[in-house]
Amino acid sequence: MTEITRRTFVKDSVLASGGAALALGTVAPAASASPPAGKEALAKGKIGGLEVSRLILGGSPLQHYVHCRDLRFVASLMAHYNTPKRVLQTLALAEQQGINTLVCHPSGPAGNTVAVLKQHREKHGGKMQWIIAPLDPIEPGLAKYGEQVRKLVDAGADAVYVWGVQTDALVDQGKLDLIGEAVDLGKAQGIPCGVAAHDLRVVQECEKNKIAADFYIKTFHHHKYPSAKLNYDSMWCSNPEETVEFMQGVQKPWIAFKVLAAGAIPPQDAFRYAFENGADFILAGMYDFEIAEDVQIVNATLASLPHRIRAWRG
Repeated sequence: MTEITRRTFVKDSVLASGGAALALGTVAPAASASPPAGKEALAKGKIGGLEVSRLILGGSPLQHYVHCRDLRFVASLMAHYNTPKRVLQTLALAEQQGINTLVCHPSGPAGNTVAVLKQHREKHGGKMQWIIAPLDPIEPGLAKYGEQVRKLVDAGADAVYVWGVQTDALVDQGKLDLIGEAVDLGKAQGIPCGVAAHDLRVVQECEKNKIAADFYIKTFHHHKYPSAKLNYDSMWCSNPEETVEFMQGVQKPWIAFKVLAAGAIPPQDAFRYAFENGADFILAGMYDFEIAEDVQIVNATLASLPHRIRAWRG
């Protein structure tokens, strides 16, 4: 029988139960029916002064950002599933399973993300750490960008990073100095500041020019999946071998993202590939029903790594 993905069509379809509830306008059970935390604690590393779980919760599904190739209904399905209430449940479940850090943008189609994160902390006692990318334009002077950084820090951000869409464009435009200024501005707030990238040239130029980033968030996945060569919302790391080679010499912590190629690569395969080839942390977008399984996969992967070609940097 042909295997169905994403994670066996939403885990043999949570929509068979949860979807029925959605159809009736009710909320499907989530955190209250979640599996207990595993016996083995999720491994952690260091980014600046932060202790960070090796598996990091990606904010995209919670904020209704989704790469779905030409399946346009998926974004609407995600928006209906990940309601604000379910986002809070997902954050609680992630913490229960040992994930202590989230990477996200400050806002999105779901509304004010920071407000939801603050609710998780202030009303529900959550301890999730936030690594957030300001989205205001990075222009000479960084006036608006700097204001947003300060607001995010005041709201409770534990670290910030320069968004990969912006850094890719700035390197193309020869404006590396603005990336450096953005990093310095973040660090001036007394928290770690990193640089994200889809294009390996961003990391290469930052290293060459000694940009003082505390960490990198770089796309990383292999090409052994059917849609890899379609070049239509299906490829995020165009040169994985070159990325592996270059990152071996990088001394800063590396968070690998897009490791699942937006659900095209099974987590057992994707997580092992990332850790074996040098990633210090994995950033993965997860639905609530995927979290416990992914934590188990990460624990099993780390316990059975035959080797790493790069020393741990975080």
